[in-house]
Amino acid sequence: MNFREALQYLDRFINREATAGRIHGLSLAAMSQLVECMGEPHKDLRAIHVTGTNGKGSVVSMTESLLSSKGLRVGSYMSPHVDTIRERFTLAGSQITEEIFSEIIFDVSQYVESHELKPSYFELLTAAAILLFSNEGVDAAVVEVGILGRFDATNVLEGEVAVITNIGKDHTDGSEGWRRSIAAEKAGIIVEGKPLLLGNAEEDVVDLFVAENPDPIFQYGKDFLVEDSLPAVGGQVINVKGIFGHYEEIFLPLYGKRQAQNAALSLATAEVFLEGPLPEEVVESAFGELLIPGRLEILSRRPAILVDGAHNKDSANHLAETINDVFPESRRILILGTLAPHSPEEIFTELKGISPELVIVCAAPSPRAVDPSVLEEVAMRLGLDVERAENPYEATLKALRIGDEEDLIVAAGSFYNISEVRRAVEDFQSTTSEI
Repeated sequence: MNFREALQYLDRFINREATAGRIHGLSLAAMSQLVECMGEPHKDLRAIHVTGTNGKGSVVSMTESLLSSKGLRVGSYMSPHVDTIRERFTLAGSQITEEIFSEIIFDVSQYVESHELKPSYFELLTAAAILLFSNEGVDAAVVEVGILGRFDATNVLEGEVAVITNIGKDHTDGSEGWRRSIAAEKAGIIVEGKPLLLGNAEEDVVDLFVAENPDPIFQYGKDFLVEDSLPAVGGQVINVKGIFGHYEEIFLPLYGKRQAQNAALSLATAEVFLEGPLPEEVVESAFGELLIPGRLEILSRRPAILVDGAHNKDSANHLAETINDVFPESRRILILGTLAPHSPEEIFTELKGISPELVIVCAAPSPRAVDPSVLEEVAMRLGLDVERAENPYEATLKALRIGDEEDLIVAAGSFYNISEVRRAVEDFQSTTSEI
């Protein structure tokens, strides 16, 4: 099985990431059956299990980097991917190769076919990650939950440490009691007697986490926090009070106070896993080279082109806040393509705060894409100037043709947009450099 054949094999299975919004009828039965027939490789792993509405991917990336810089052999598993499916898997600090990906998908396929199983696309990928990390004998597996927690495929793992970044309005219709409902599902990753770290105090739902009997519980703002953050070229310099140590003047090549908080949460997570403080040189090395695709990522400087996977109210709020704090008050052009069931009005309401001179709406590359005509209507209702494009690629080319070197172009709404935006920027720059 080569890489193309591995992708074709995966495409035979239902992809709930692409076809589903709110999740119904969740169960761990299929995933449990799959890992059982594989010989229960999940029981070989010391896992750090990360859930939350926003910030999961950043926390996984940062924690993986910290533990790797400390000298551990670490595997990480995240979703979704931006440019290639291999981004979901890192091993010893690097994205896995096409050859390794193909081999591990082939291995999982043999168990599936021989036992006549019918897992989902995400269950197959999760099983592949577990088998890979078991085969490689990693010292730690840092694993991001796909959706919610309790019945997510990753929850066959019994994490050494559970991390909940925050509770936001995702995968819910927003009806009364939604916060407690979402929190209860995310609490499902907690293992009795094992540590839990909370990225936000979430006082109104902490009782749900306590009911799962973690030991101990560490909370941002009480047990660890960002003491100070100063803007710097290419990011920020932060001072962090950890659980076991203080970390002063650490350069973080990421923008925004939420990323500073994610860094503090990651530091605390690594401390708890290692049962002690980290050497400052380890922290400096781990954070100094961080690059997290699709999270406030700068693709170009002139004009400034920023891509972010902001796809709900909370992440759009963070994006708008960061842009207004960090980037100069130049003309701003917003590219937006969103997915159902996220509310376009909530996203637009937050991003209106960056005062875009023009909004270019488009269809995100997904079966769940919200029709651009709907996005256009919402934007106009909010008093924004808006144009339509067919897809993120065309929207980006349109923005680049309209804009000049002093402008800020922001593309948001879904991680699925980012690969097309990146390709458009590369094609545009290639074309203009030849003139």
